[in-house]
Amino acid sequence: MFFKTVEESIELCDGQKDSYSTDPLLPSMVVFEQPTQRTFDYVLVAHVVNDGTDQKAQRQRAFIQQLEKKNISVTRICHEEKVFFGLRAPSDMFEDYQYLLKVSDSCNSCGDERGSVTQATRIRIVNFILHHTYINTGENLEELLMKDVFETMFCLHERKKQNNLKKKWARWSGLFTGQTFYDIKCYFGEKVALYFLWLEWYTKLLVPAAALGVVVFLYGLAFFNTNPLITEVCQSDIIMCPRCDKRCTVWQLSETCTYAKVSHLFDNEGTVAFAMFMAIWATLFLELWKRHRARHVSQWKVYDWCEEEEELILEIVNDPNCQPKQFTHSYLRSTLVLILVTLMLMLIIGLAHALVVFRVVAAPLMSEGKWEFIKDHANIVAVILGAVLHYLTIQIMTRVNRWVSLKLCEIEKTNSFAATERSFTVKMFTFQFFTLFSSLFYVAFFLGRINGHPGNYVRIAGWRLEECHPSGCLTDLFIQMAVIMLLKQTLNNIFEFTGPWLKSCLSRNHAKKLERKCGHCYRKACRDEQGCVEPCDVCKLRDWLRNYHLANTDAFSLFNEYLEMVVQFSFTTIFVAAFPLAPLLALINNIFEIRLDAIKMVRLERRLVPWKTNDIGVWTKVLEVIGVLAVIANGLVIGITSDFIPRLVYRYHYGPCTNGSTQTHCMQGYINDTLSTAFMTHQAVKKDFGLKQMVLNGFNVTQCSYRDYRSDEDYALTSQFWLVLAVRFAFVILFEHVVVVCKFIAAWFVPDNPTQVKNDRLHDKLARLKEEIREMKRSKSTEV
Repeated sequence: MFFKTVEESIELCDGQKDSYSTDPLLPSMVVFEQPTQRTFDYVLVAHVVNDGTDQKAQRQRAFIQQLEKKNISVTRICHEEKVFFGLRAPSDMFEDYQYLLKVSDSCNSCGDERGSVTQATRIRIVNFILHHTYINTGENLEELLMKDVFETMFCLHERKKQNNLKKKWARWSGLFTGQTFYDIKCYFGEKVALYFLWLEWYTKLLVPAAALGVVVFLYGLAFFNTNPLITEVCQSDIIMCPRCDKRCTVWQLSETCTYAKVSHLFDNEGTVAFAMFMAIWATLFLELWKRHRARHVSQWKVYDWCEEEEELILEIVNDPNCQPKQFTHSYLRSTLVLILVTLMLMLIIGLAHALVVFRVVAAPLMSEGKWEFIKDHANIVAVILGAVLHYLTIQIMTRVNRWVSLKLCEIEKTNSFAATERSFTVKMFTFQFFTLFSSLFYVAFFLGRINGHPGNYVRIAGWRLEECHPSGCLTDLFIQMAVIMLLKQTLNNIFEFTGPWLKSCLSRNHAKKLERKCGHCYRKACRDEQGCVEPCDVCKLRDWLRNYHLANTDAFSLFNEYLEMVVQFSFTTIFVAAFPLAPLLALINNIFEIRLDAIKMVRLERRLVPWKTNDIGVWTKVLEVIGVLAVIANGLVIGITSDFIPRLVYRYHYGPCTNGSTQTHCMQGYINDTLSTAFMTHQAVKKDFGLKQMVLNGFNVTQCSYRDYRSDEDYALTSQFWLVLAVRFAFVILFEHVVVVCKFIAAWFVPDNPTQVKNDRLHDKLARLKEEIREMKRSKSTEV
């Protein structure tokens, strides 16, 4: 059914047949034809090219002709120098798809092989055909899009289902309500539904982790003012050695009283138990997720679904004479990819070294600045600026990492989209992990341990390496993590939402203009939500423009969401011993993230291709690797970075309680015990410290203290250093073995598949086999 108004402004493109009536006896508004299906499967958009000999125009026509050879109907409508191609696939294409599903090995129990074909399935099939249609030059749609032959492509939102999701799910008022996973699955496909299922499960299990993290933080806060270590720093009269060459002077330890208090908030006995809990929590989270996933994919009838097998089915639907893509392996290509990955990782580590140099240079320069606050807190300001610079580096390298990962996948020449996706995910996450954590690993395990001592300092380009505070290095790691995590989560969410939102606001003017042009259209067909009758061209165009002006989506849209959450999971587990509040920040972020992603997908972005799958893919393996790294990293943070072991050794081997004294606290004198003394009478020390640096409040100082276990005479390492080092390594080995055993027990204790799921699948298979035998008997009786 079509209509044409007197005020019609839509042009018919390139000889498009005008099916409108010109009978003067009929109203100028409406002319009836045979009812047809309303929904279009896909829309292509290109710039109007008036010159028929232009290469773009020829390629454009060639591609459309290839689609028409596959019996895909094409509706052309021009609007403001753009031509829109509405694509609609024939029904026999979907009948072939259903039959092949029925006879396949892994995809025959999904339910799509019977009944009507859903719009989500139509979109998935047509999307595959579009990307696997080639013109005579050998170019496919992706290459034509890159060469601007076509501007863009998109599938259409279904207004009725879209509005239903807006009311039930994609709204800020539903922050603390459940998600309608079945509706999400039917509209966006199982791949998107599993992402939101995983994100909700992750968010729920963050609740106990966040609660315990807060308890650990409050435990440190309870002894904020009464802890003897803090008291010793705040009331100390110890004079510390200059923090840098030439510009810095000696300073009193009591000046860092606030720093010592903050250090104790995150470096206390509670962090050990919390780190063990988080390592086991990561394993339980994954095992319980596998059970949770199994329940839902079993209900959705995709438990045995195989993406590679569906890709073969789609290949046959697209071209019955197709040949399978052969599995290939080239040692040359693999070697080349390995070399390039290694070079990329070296570049990323080099950037981490550059950040170290920045901090080394920034601290002494700021210590002689004009602002008194910055001069007094030069080291902390340098740490914060380094973290901000690290965040900016992450934003830039994310784009570089993506480009490199794509090029490496092209070199590999995988044989399916699913294989390419897995390969890309592994490479991209590896690059991102090194980009994010290289600087953190330096702060955690190298800061203050390779800087040397007075008379023998280690320098980079003449600048002294930075030192740890006498209260420990954990606070530096906490500041680095907190700044990166807060900036990454907050700014990313702001940019992620405001970009599509602003584009949506700007596009409303176009929609209102078309509504005014279609103001004379009173036909019921154009307002029919069931999609049974063909609308007029203005209403078609209005719907296409409404989708066209939404933010673009592509194969990376869902990948970006997964990457963001898995990186957050890494922050939450790997260095959680240094930042017990990380799970709380992640929990708060995820509560908003679920609705932000929902609103973005339903209201602000073009519809994602509804891919069918039964798992979150290679991300499960990535999460398992992160769980193992969490055990190793947290063991090293507690054993190497924190002062937990030195305090333990002092309490039971060097402290006042070892002599049976009960008059003082067992940790009394600990800070002084961890310091060594440098004397200006030593020639090497004189070279490092100038006379101007050894002045405090107008008085010359002849000695100063620094953090290390060294002899005051020859500056050799003392026996206490070796004892502490031995206990550190013993603790790391013990911690990791105990936690790994607990992880294995937890993984064994929680089976991947619930018994109910196994029984349901058994009944489904039995019912399907019975149905097959009944169909066979009916067909035999019909033949007789």
